[in-house]
Amino acid sequence: MVQPLDPKRIPKFVNQLVIPPVYMPTILRQPISGEVIGHAYKIEASEFQQQILPPGFGTTKVFGYSGMIQDPYTGRAVYYKSAPGSTFEAIRGIPVHVQWINNITGPHFLPVDPTLDWANPNSMSVPLPPFPSFPPGFPLAQQPVPIVPHLHGGEHPSYFDDYPDAWFTADGRTGMAFITNTYTFPNVQQPTALWYHDHTMGMTRLNNYAGLTGFYLLRDMNDPIVPFLPSRENEIPLNIQDRSFNTDGSLFYDHMGANPSIHPYVVPEFFGNTIMVNGKVWPNLNVKPQQYRFRVLNGSNARFYRLQLSNKQKFIQIGTDGGYLPQAVELSSLLISPAERADILIDFSTLAPGTTVILTNTANAPFPDGTPADPQTVGQIMQFTVINETVLPPKKLPPVLNSIPQLKPTKTRTLTLFELEGPNGPLKVTLDGQLWGNPVSELPQAGTTEDWQVVNLTDDTHPIHLHLVQFLLVSRQKFHSDAYLKDWMQLNQTTPPSTPPYFVKPKTPPIDAYLQGQPIAPPLNEKGWKDTIQMNAGEVTTIRVRFTSQDGSPFPFDPSLGPGYVWHCHMLEHEDNEMMRPLKVLP
Repeated sequence: MVQPLDPKRIPKFVNQLVIPPVYMPTILRQPISGEVIGHAYKIEASEFQQQILPPGFGTTKVFGYSGMIQDPYTGRAVYYKSAPGSTFEAIRGIPVHVQWINNITGPHFLPVDPTLDWANPNSMSVPLPPFPSFPPGFPLAQQPVPIVPHLHGGEHPSYFDDYPDAWFTADGRTGMAFITNTYTFPNVQQPTALWYHDHTMGMTRLNNYAGLTGFYLLRDMNDPIVPFLPSRENEIPLNIQDRSFNTDGSLFYDHMGANPSIHPYVVPEFFGNTIMVNGKVWPNLNVKPQQYRFRVLNGSNARFYRLQLSNKQKFIQIGTDGGYLPQAVELSSLLISPAERADILIDFSTLAPGTTVILTNTANAPFPDGTPADPQTVGQIMQFTVINETVLPPKKLPPVLNSIPQLKPTKTRTLTLFELEGPNGPLKVTLDGQLWGNPVSELPQAGTTEDWQVVNLTDDTHPIHLHLVQFLLVSRQKFHSDAYLKDWMQLNQTTPPSTPPYFVKPKTPPIDAYLQGQPIAPPLNEKGWKDTIQMNAGEVTTIRVRFTSQDGSPFPFDPSLGPGYVWHCHMLEHEDNEMMRPLKVLP
């Protein structure tokens, strides 16, 4: 019988880091002028085996992406599949067209819970207890496997945004919001590291954990900062994800819910006991004594990371989710939540050949008050080994990297994060006390700027993500949480059904009377454009959202058309279990 694998049996830094290859596009040209007018791709999702653990351990069944890449050794075009998938290299101003193909023909190998609001391609009735154990679970829930890819942080029409109900299966079934599986990304926003991942209704946690993620790097050919940065050879994306394994090499994922009489297989959060980077567990990267640029992504389901270097060396952050920061920021540690990205520079030029430096993690799970990171396992992420090569000191960065506008809001929304308790612990977390299926209540108008005051009534920090837009953090501020919760519940005694979850948007007391102390301004490394932001327990987080293109001009498409957008917590077990709401932009 397969047993869980003890992570302390896995040798560290034996695996070498894999740098994801880059997909090769079909270049589309204007027939007369020959001008490049688009890049086209055909990307398939499928199931296969991959060596994630070090040699000597079994291979791992994954879902991954495949497409044409250029072989780095021969230069020839080859078909390549991997989990995470290869990287899209997009150019600002040149649209990308992706035909996504679902070739996952077998059953899901992770536990699909049909008691959630989920894709449900077989139109199952909601099952009642007693529930079967997993495996086998519910055969009608396990197959076929629906997918719908999302370009996280992208600015594009909602037809191409991966609305959770726009899923499609290998045998042609589709969700109620499905329009097409060929997406167009205009690429008009600032150069930055975006990423793509699955977003299927009620199954995002499973499909992402199985491997359906990857980088999408948007570049500007006239980027004035690039000459001051490390060469492309020294620029490396790092997709950091936690995983657990069985002794045969297969992925382990919890299959017993916290409230199994209600949701048989759903856990409040999943935390793996090993760290995987770019599809390899605890890898090593040989580095020259030079400066490197790392495009860091927290691709984990729920784990936060507080990143530090084992030699206590400082590093520089130059960018965040939506582009460059206003100025470079020197850091000794960096807290990064699920779905956030950080563009950082690490200088190895002063280290002697043979020196090893470990990228470490000290964040509790769940964050902030959960279990401390085990320094022998999830407290270590990867190793850098300095090799005997040419020493190259870093270039001096310009004092200004980006100009961030001063936005003026015309409307303020007050919203809540609220957790519902079950008989054996957390049952689900809600946005504004509402479930996914409620009428749309966030209806901003295109061209306007709004402040969203988000009141966190839970004990966790939540990474809240808005689709379509990049926004700015205004402040965080402590508040009297218990008093606000009591008054919020009392105010909504007449909101059906009188207690959360409510059937319609609840009333919210004005927050001012509950605030404590002074608002806390954004730290220097959060002063740039964001699409995902940490919202701490016991705090009101205010973000300023402009519903335009990132530069303030009108969207080059009509955002009111199509199924719409969403906003949600990016802890995937929360997102799949009701911590997501529709967002519709009005013309």
